[in-house]
Amino acid sequence: MVTIKKIGSAVVGIAVLIGAVGKFVPHWFMTMPFPLSIILWISTGHGMPPYFSTDAWKEDEIDTWTRDGDLVVATGAKSGTTFMLYCTHQIRTKGKDTDDELFPDVSIATPWPDLIQSRGGSWAEQKERYNTTILPDGRTMKEVWDHPSYPFRIFKSHFGPPELPVRKKGGKKIKYLAMVRNVLDVAASMTDFYSAHTDEFRHLWGGFPPDVPPDVRDADGFHPAMKDMLPGNPLEGIYWGYVNSWWPYRNDPNVILLHYSDVRKDLKGSVAKIAKFLDVKLSSSELNTVVNRCSMEHMKKANKFHYYMPLNTDSTWNNNEHFIVKSGKMVNKGHVGKGKDKFSPEVVAKFREAEEQMFGHDPALLKWAREGGEFPPVE
Repeated sequence: MVTIKKIGSAVVGIAVLIGAVGKFVPHWFMTMPFPLSIILWISTGHGMPPYFSTDAWKEDEIDTWTRDGDLVVATGAKSGTTFMLYCTHQIRTKGKDTDDELFPDVSIATPWPDLIQSRGGSWAEQKERYNTTILPDGRTMKEVWDHPSYPFRIFKSHFGPPELPVRKKGGKKIKYLAMVRNVLDVAASMTDFYSAHTDEFRHLWGGFPPDVPPDVRDADGFHPAMKDMLPGNPLEGIYWGYVNSWWPYRNDPNVILLHYSDVRKDLKGSVAKIAKFLDVKLSSSELNTVVNRCSMEHMKKANKFHYYMPLNTDSTWNNNEHFIVKSGKMVNKGHVGKGKDKFSPEVVAKFREAEEQMFGHDPALLKWAREGGEFPPVE
């Protein structure tokens, strides 16, 4: 009986200790091996992935660092984010940044406030470093992302409303570009994305995302990344939550909601539509130049998409040599329909079932999330 009591007391003590770490110093979990690091992180109430934060977008914070006309490219994960960041940069420069002097890397030219760049860091402690950090070429980071020639600044996010205060009353007038992709294509991209991260980045975050090769499958035909994003699993929000959050805002004047398949099918028409939304007038020649520079072929050649973390303060991270993803892994072919072609009928059926579960309450949403196309008429 005494032994049982001792064991019980020890279990309670460990639980209390884990709870205290989760409340006050949760980044300590990131020093543990995967998957224990993530199990403890999630079990103490923290969201996934562990390096995301919504603090920059809170209503009492957003006006302290944004200004009228700013653009937030808030596309879904693996739904053309880097594509849209580079493309909107081409629109704001009218394709004249021919040598990418103003785009040394995507994370410098188009900052990502969601991303906590240091283990144990926060938006509050890294906020000022967006202005003061000195880049290898001697410029401050602010000189790049807030260049005086820009008609608007561009920021990246993977969040949707309400985390992004799209309908905030008063304050800065900000525009939002959101983009959705067919879930099977997102899942196909996710299978490649886990292993695309560098070991240095993975080391900071408790081994997440795990280094699982794209062709690994369980007995049901699922890659771990695919299973993680199914309803009820840790990454459910990156697709299902994201799509549902943006749909009610599709007709808001400060929002342009796109579908990846529509943009890929008609890049020129999409660039023109985005430019109009951003109040940028492009001549016929400028439009053609921008469209060319937004192509996958040009983006692969440019290779400005390593996602450096220049604000990181961890001793194991070299700000000039380390980056989030391996070279060449952020720009792929981006085929529409690759998921359906890649997966077994059983896997496709499981995702179709999930679509019905998460979007079936609105047939128009279900159809649009799968195929894109025009929005239903406003009633």
